[in-house]
Amino acid sequence: MTFVVGAACVDVLDRACVEECPIDCIFIGNRMAYIQPEECIDCGACEPVCPVEAIYFEDDIPAGQERFVIENALFFAEPLPGRTTPLGQPGGATGVGELGVDTLYVQEYQS
Repeated sequence: MTFVVGAACVDVLDRACVEECPIDCIFIGNRMAYIQPEECIDCGACEPVCPVEAIYFEDDIPAGQERFVIENALFFAEPLPGRTTPLGQPGGATGVGELGVDTLYVQEYQS
């Protein structure tokens, strides 16, 4: 995985990162955005435009937010609530649209 979205994004969903991503690999859940780790090209365009500074290179995620590295990967690797198959590598977020669901951890996350 390359860049990940951390706790500061929960319940913000500004979408500036989505607009800046040149390959369309940032997906919108219900409470936060997620970066598809296999589709991200490590360009870093999303990081500086995030108004809440919620995007980190995975090795730089702040202490206490390590679980968000796992949750970003799980969002694509396991079936989300209400789905029977994983999202996987859909080849871009625009075609998928806003998913309106999160991983169970993010659903229950309290800041």
